[in-house]
Amino acid sequence: MERLIEKHLSEWFTDKDRKILLLRGARQVGKTYSVREFGRRFTKFVEINFEARPDIARFFIEHRTPGPLLEKISIITGTTITDGDTLLFFDEIQACPDALRSLRFFHEERPGLHLIAAGSLLEFALEEIPSFGVGRIESLFMYPLSFEEFLRAEGRDALADAVRSASPARPLDRTFHDLLLDRLRIFLIVGGMPQAVLLYLSAGDLAKVHRLHDALIASYLDDFAKYRKKIPTTRLREVFRSIVEQAGRKFKYAAIGPETTTAYRQALELLIQAGIAYPIYHTAARGLPLGGQIDPKRFKIAFFDCGLFQRLAGLDAAPFIVLPYDELINKGAIAELHVAQELVKNQSPHTHPALYYWHREARSSNAEVDFVVPSAWGFVPVEVKAGLCGAMRSMRLFLSERGMKTGVRVSSESFGTVDDILIVPLYAAGRVSAVAGIAPPTPPAKE
Repeated sequence: MERLIEKHLSEWFTDKDRKILLLRGARQVGKTYSVREFGRRFTKFVEINFEARPDIARFFIEHRTPGPLLEKISIITGTTITDGDTLLFFDEIQACPDALRSLRFFHEERPGLHLIAAGSLLEFALEEIPSFGVGRIESLFMYPLSFEEFLRAEGRDALADAVRSASPARPLDRTFHDLLLDRLRIFLIVGGMPQAVLLYLSAGDLAKVHRLHDALIASYLDDFAKYRKKIPTTRLREVFRSIVEQAGRKFKYAAIGPETTTAYRQALELLIQAGIAYPIYHTAARGLPLGGQIDPKRFKIAFFDCGLFQRLAGLDAAPFIVLPYDELINKGAIAELHVAQELVKNQSPHTHPALYYWHREARSSNAEVDFVVPSAWGFVPVEVKAGLCGAMRSMRLFLSERGMKTGVRVSSESFGTVDDILIVPLYAAGRVSAVAGIAPPTPPAKE
């Protein structure tokens, strides 16, 4: 499957000043597969999985510098590791903190060697290494497949290219629009986990995909047992399921259960670090950077995969397939979640995901804009509508207060405009920033 991360791996490959590359993301999002495919470019590919090879992990207890380490790895793998024609891959590196500590020495002493490390739950290992790799390590964050990647996995490259070239000024033909909504409906059921996508493409059986979803969910819940010393497993499971239950609204610890806010906050922070959840913080949005104006006590949480989310929410696939978008149960939460995930997947993979929304709480005038998204001209407000239309009161209030003229509505409509609002279809949610950057909105009014 073609992944968006491949472009960034290619850029790293040709960068003369490249650093050690650390590929990060939740479990089973395709990190290992992508590196193996990338390894085909090299004459030699050497993979070390530290969970599977504790014998090799012992080498890093004895040594930190690449000389003796590469010599021993070459002997045990039967491959001479040389600069320029070898890709060395350290997988599940979180299982060997000493290997993480050694990466800085590989950059300093063997800068010509192509070295990629990958792992899940890396943040917990990195917490134990305060000055890890500053200036020597480059991170890339990886996520489940985006809708564009799903289309390309289906062999619909021309359709994916058409979405990329479309805009409110150049909407797609109605036939293509309807086809894309149909494929999006399937994507929201299957989700973006590579195993689920491959199973759907090979078998075309959604019942089998659901069974795989159940297995993946069980594996994530089992993973939580590894962190009992940090946080009780029961508490992690409670927060895990509450993320699904509170989708689309302000997250409240009191809605989870009787434990203290501190206890639930610790569990939620762990799930965010694990890449299973993305926080969406309220921002005042009076200028850039948006992240400098957040209220850390006001946030929503987006689950990381729509297929797993719908399975946890008790999805019945039959009505989801046949009913119109504006009649689907829980449709608003699904639409907003999909947009959040697409925004994350289309952000720069070099930084942690960052999502923002705007909410004004007042007795007589509550208002909420689902997302505030950076664009080429600053930022743009975004509202998500599952159906074909919807009131835009909050959007227009935001535009008026910020002295802006342009916002974006993401819905099941085709590309277009309604007065001063740009329309972006749900299947092109990842292109919101690009579309908003085509025509500059009026900049925010100065205070």
